[in-house]
Amino acid sequence: MIPYLTIFNLIIKKVEQAYLKKDIPNIEVGDTVRLGLRIKEGNKERTQYYEGVTISKKNSSVNKTITVRRVMQGIGIERLFLINSPRIVSIEIKKSAKVKRAKLYYLRNLSGKATRLKQKY
Repeated sequence: MIPYLTIFNLIIKKVEQAYLKKDIPNIEVGDTVRLGLRIKEGNKERTQYYEGVTISKKNSSVNKTITVRRVMQGIGIERLFLINSPRIVSIEIKKSAKVKRAKLYYLRNLSGKATRLKQKY
């Protein structure tokens, strides 16, 4: 006899498989990524790009998220993106950095040239 919760978990996994994207690149913490977001303005839709450094990553099947940080006009802006969202049109990895941490929250306290990361070749 199979417990009720395991059957329930299997059903949820099967439903989630339909919503997973297949063409996602392997994004790591420290990567500079360019995300194409579908923006709706009135009755028109367009793609707006958001480029920044990935400072954290959370993996849990459909709820896979990344936090991307960029500095605009001297102010740091962080945004959380749901990778499997239908709003995300494209994901492009521009650069990869060699980092020794799982989360790069220390970048919040740095500014200017101190925020540069060593590039991975």
